[in-house]
Amino acid sequence: MLLGSHLSIAGGHHHALERGRELGLECMAMFLRNQRAWRAAELKAAAIEKFHRARRETNVGPVVGHASYLINLAGSGELLAKSVAAVVDELTRCGQLGVEYYVLHPGTSADVAGGLAQIARLLTEIVAGSGDATTMVLLETTAGQGSNLGWSFEQLAAMLAAAKPAERFGVCLDTCHIFAAGYDVRTSDAYERTMAEFDRQIGLERLRAVHLNDSKRELGRRVDRHEHIGLGQIGAAGLANFINDPRLAALPFILETPKGPSPDGRDFDEINIATVRGLAK
Repeated sequence: MLLGSHLSIAGGHHHALERGRELGLECMAMFLRNQRAWRAAELKAAAIEKFHRARRETNVGPVVGHASYLINLAGSGELLAKSVAAVVDELTRCGQLGVEYYVLHPGTSADVAGGLAQIARLLTEIVAGSGDATTMVLLETTAGQGSNLGWSFEQLAAMLAAAKPAERFGVCLDTCHIFAAGYDVRTSDAYERTMAEFDRQIGLERLRAVHLNDSKRELGRRVDRHEHIGLGQIGAAGLANFINDPRLAALPFILETPKGPSPDGRDFDEINIATVRGLAK
């Protein structure tokens, strides 16, 4: 499998690749810029070259860029204007760095139909004007917390049907999020039903990346709280269904589990990576 983790870009994007190599990962995810701020300095030529050199030296990839959490393409007014500008900027950075996938939380709106239509329209316009014909935009499945859109396969399918050109758009499935949204995956039968529904609504060919996370909260609670692999409500057996699905074998699996040292001083990324490797048959 292609296993990765969301890694820090502190000190430069190339450091995320170097950390990925240290962890023995095949792929990785990262933010394109400070995800807590609207404004960011332009990428310098030297920083871009360092990243490309690190790609060649580490052989870590594909690289999955993650959009800032501030972005809301279903918003209005100043928030919407800032969100559009941020997506344009981040896609530009994807092109500069040669990032294969750009994962985006669709947006938040109480007007479901209007929000879905607006997101698809704006993404079509942004991609058409981006000048980057390589990075694929992946709409991430959400937990449906509050007014978050994209929690149901039907909502994702509606946006994908309207966003053009179709080949520039796909889906990133977050295991914690779909479980929180009510899609059970804990047993083989439940997993097959969920994936059959995904295939019916969206098509497995549109699935291009997986965020591999356990869930702190119970099935269908619509609460987005990630947990370490095997220690949450999905459990090791449920996550193993994804890990050992031959239909997903070529996809990047990205850990977004909690960071930091464990109580015994070990790095949580190292622990979760070892757990996932152990679940692979």
